[in-house]
Amino acid sequence: MTEINADWLTSDGSKAVTGMLTRAGFEVYFVGGCVRNALVEMYVADLDLATNARPDVVMKLAQDAGLKVILTGIDHGTVTVIADHRPYEITTYRTDVETDGRHAVIAFSDTLQDDAVRRDFTMNALYCAPDGSVIDPVGGIPDLRANHVRFINDPDARIREDYLRILRFFRFYAWFGDPEQGLDADGLAACAANLDGLDTLAKERVQTEIIKTLLARDPAPAMASMAISGVLLRLLPGADASPLARLVHLEEKLGRPAHWHTRLAAINPGDVATLLRLSKADTIEFTRIREGALSEQIPSAMGYEVGGELAIEALMLREVLTGQPVTQDAMDAAHFANLQVFPVKADHLMPTYEGKALGARLAYLKSEWIKSTFAMTKADLLALP
Repeated sequence: MTEINADWLTSDGSKAVTGMLTRAGFEVYFVGGCVRNALVEMYVADLDLATNARPDVVMKLAQDAGLKVILTGIDHGTVTVIADHRPYEITTYRTDVETDGRHAVIAFSDTLQDDAVRRDFTMNALYCAPDGSVIDPVGGIPDLRANHVRFINDPDARIREDYLRILRFFRFYAWFGDPEQGLDADGLAACAANLDGLDTLAKERVQTEIIKTLLARDPAPAMASMAISGVLLRLLPGADASPLARLVHLEEKLGRPAHWHTRLAAINPGDVATLLRLSKADTIEFTRIREGALSEQIPSAMGYEVGGELAIEALMLREVLTGQPVTQDAMDAAHFANLQVFPVKADHLMPTYEGKALGARLAYLKSEWIKSTFAMTKADLLALP
């Protein structure tokens, strides 16, 4: 029997949450990502549980145990319980009554099997009892060990229940799949056959999945498969996945962490702010990296204007897109520039210059100062004709 021995499983909070249900005679299992990640020794962030207790019963048991209850997903059978300062999402076993590709009408169930077969991939339908024993109702453990991302039962049916599962298929492949083995053929065919369903997805949901995919260690094979299947261009017209592999290789060569803005800029999906409904801050970061890479700015100028780290991202993207290599000297120059402070202030030029003339003069002096690689002093700059 497969077992898990993890700190989160044996913590006081977990014991309090599972104990309140088992003492009342109910089943309760940790489920999904926490179980999957524990089995492959990956970081566990969220703790989700499944139970045959109805939501109102879960709430009462939690309150009786002195635990805080947050009603965030009660309509879907989910109650969030806070124990030892950590949230536990407890969801009653469910089965789908009706789906439309975006929303599901659910009914509560009394069996773990019903709950399992409504999930997306076999590796996400793994359950762990409070004692650490793992239950695998749909064959998820062999798939997880084989790095095989596989839909539960009929891929086409799973996708038509929720078209976001197309993007999740590629995302999980990026994180857990084996590039040598490739994607599950039936799953890939089902994704390609349901492209129209992508048009029904909210841009925010698409954004989340794209970003999570790009943050995988090497998302290039998954993105290439998205392109081949037609998914990528359906979501991001004009995108080209081919530069991504070169960027990932360069990141590894330089020892740089994954930066999703740069990886997104590498595939160049056009009007990214609209297509993915990015925040203003993310749009600015994406644009600075993309435009910096395609500009002729020297590293010091770029570092001063957008910061050392963003400048390095832009220089890396420049190498990927144009072949102009990013050197250690260039990265050092970008970081050095980020620390510099322009020595001339507006009042140093007044009243000789005012209004637009003052702004133009400041811009000119700053340009000359940057060209000098920040060597010119205040006196040098004020002495310029």
